[in-house]
Order: sequence, then C-alpha cells, then structure tokens
Amino acid sequence: MYIILLGAPGAGKGTQAAIISDKINLEHVATGDLFRQALEQGTGLGNKARSFMDKGLLVPDEITIELVLGKLSSAEGGRFVLDGFPRNLKQAKALDEALAKQSRDIDKVVYIMVPEDVLLKRLAGRWICRSCQAPYHSVDSPPKVEGRCDRCGGELYQRPDDTVETARKRLEVYFAETAPLIDYYARTGKLVEIDGEGGVDEVSQRILVALSQESRAE
Repeated sequence: MYIILLGAPGAGKGTQAAIISDKINLEHVATGDLFRQALEQGTGLGNKARSFMDKGLLVPDEITIELVLGKLSSAEGGRFVLDGFPRNLKQAKALDEALAKQSRDIDKVVYIMVPEDVLLKRLAGRWICRSCQAPYHSVDSPPKVEGRCDRCGGELYQRPDDTVETARKRLEVYFAETAPLIDYYARTGKLVEIDGEGGVDEVSQRILVALSQESRAE
C-alpha cells in the first residue's frame, strides 16, 4: 500500500502521517528525515545535498528523487505513507515510473486542505525560549507572561522562518509547485481531499474514515 500525504506548510501533514502510519501499520517515509539521516551518515547523496543546503539552496529534484526511491526499494513490506514527497510533477512522474517497474502503484493521495489565513497564523505564531528552547505559539499555546518562558523565565524570540513575511513566501512557493500536482492526482481519481481545520485527532479521524470509505468503494 502506498499513500501520499499532501499539505502546505502548517497543514500538519507530518503529524498526521505519523498518526496514520501507526493506525494502519504503514512505514512513515518523511523526506526531511531521509535528508537528516543521509547528512549524519555522510552518504554520497547526503554530501551532494549538503553542498546545496549549506548555501541555502533547494536540493535539486534529481537528488531528492534518488534518495526517496532508494528508501522505497530497500525497505521491506511495501506499505508506506509518503510525507514531503512528491512536491512537484517531476517528482510525481518519477515515482510513478519507479513503482510501475515493480508492478505497483499509488493507492491514495490525501490532500489536507487548510485556508491560507489559518496557515499563516500557524506558521507565523511560533516563539522559542532562548534559554531552554521551549516552544510557544501566540495563538495555540501563548506564554503566561508575554515574551517570557513559563518554565525558566527566559526571553522568547522568533526565528526568521517563523515571521509572517517568510511564511507567506513559503506558502506562495508551495502552492505554485503543488497546484499542478493536485490536478495530476485528481485526474487519476486517487485524490482524497480532507478538511484540515480542527484538532489533531479530529483531522486524523477524517483521514482514516476517508481511506476506509475509499477502500470499500474499490
């Protein structure tokens, strides 16, 4: 079974992928984790990726594709939920071609939909304690005293990636890349759209129910 989870930054796809993989016994394959492992192990692909990441550049599709497909081909069981891959049409087509060689195919593509204004609130509200690194969120989990950590009293600060301006740019890039991907999977009849607003458990239940209904329909 191969399931893809799609969602903009802030949609919670990483959290949902971990939950879904546990609930229906799938291996969670997260592109970010694969890159971190490759970097830590100093593999050839890891070193190639580092040369781009150190310069603040996006890792080219060719490296990402090779990394993910290598993981899928080496793992046993053939039951995966993909998180963070594919991100664009080139990656999607490469995945389809690789699976076709093994007489396999993507089963379902779950798209977690969250309005842009909600995504911006989620992405731009994070604050971190300088002393103990405790995380806070201006909307979901604010500190008792503004600007101060509840645990140690340390100063809270916002990382450059967590500002409204940066969040908006991240979303612009994501939607530009992913809109064609959504259309691509919709044409195959494999796309399942899920309302991503609400609590984590609530969204998880929607995904599980949708996957169950899709399976019965087939």
